[in-house]
Amino acid sequence: MAVIGGREISFGLWYDFRNPEPWARPVEELYAQTFEHIRYAERLGFDAIWTSEHHFIGDGYSPSLLPICAAIAARTTRVRIGTNVLLLPLHDPVRIAEDAATVDIISGGRFDLGVAVGYKQEEFSGFDVDRRERATRMDEAIGVLRSAWAPGRFSFDGKHYRYHDIDVTPKPVQQPMPLWIGGFSEPAVKRAARLGDALLAAANVIPTYLAERERLAVRGPLRIALSLPWAMVSTDPEAAWASIREHVFYQHREYARWFTAAGMPLFPTIPGSPEDIRRRNPDIVVTPARAREIIERTVVSLPVTHLYWWAVPPGVAPKQTVRSLELISRLILS
Repeated sequence: MAVIGGREISFGLWYDFRNPEPWARPVEELYAQTFEHIRYAERLGFDAIWTSEHHFIGDGYSPSLLPICAAIAARTTRVRIGTNVLLLPLHDPVRIAEDAATVDIISGGRFDLGVAVGYKQEEFSGFDVDRRERATRMDEAIGVLRSAWAPGRFSFDGKHYRYHDIDVTPKPVQQPMPLWIGGFSEPAVKRAARLGDALLAAANVIPTYLAERERLAVRGPLRIALSLPWAMVSTDPEAAWASIREHVFYQHREYARWFTAAGMPLFPTIPGSPEDIRRRNPDIVVTPARAREIIERTVVSLPVTHLYWWAVPPGVAPKQTVRSLELISRLILS
């Protein structure tokens, strides 16, 4: 934790284990190098490691988060480990409850399960789940998770999920087990206030979340995680940008395509070049001083408790971003 603006802020890194064709390497090598990157980040003082889920992506975007989180738990001793996010409507919630409890045990109580409804039609089709049911599946599945982690046996009789007199064991170390909910839409953010313990979202929906918490008279601690805008911190931003520009372009272009296809155009247009991305976000590569300025401005203007950013752009060798981690560690975490 670092104290910024008089508040303790958790600093984390976000990983997706992508292996795009233009820069592909043996996948076991990529995973091993990424796990070592995470171990080094822990030694540098980072507080949290977040993972991200998608399915049926040609670059192998991490589809199986809980085994990955278990591997991270076995290789670390201090950092919290979370999913940002697990696409809950695509999974059996009792299976997720069991796996999440197991990761929490392996980690000694360091696991944060973050869930969201998902948006890519190909994923719902691939799992033979009706995308139109994702909201109701999400609500039911959260109820199942809560019941499964609580002491004793439970039954559940919903539209999508039915269980009779089962006892999910072993239970998580953490009681209650923290449940983060992510989303960009108003219904998703209100769901997070109603059913979750914390929010994974963008800055523009935070006011809606706060208003809904107030309306519902939520009394739990406020926990909000937000991503920072940069892909790398460097003392030479131009050289750093030259080394990652095609990788960042690949990442942003793919996300823009996915969201646009899902009817959720979070970008005005799909970027046509790396320069498009940098024009939209001049802070895609920043100096340490600029990073500090952005962090302080964010903490002063928003009630965030957790900040994180993409640790390794798709196709970049993990060791190539080590210097970026070291600069932030010296600037913020030391």
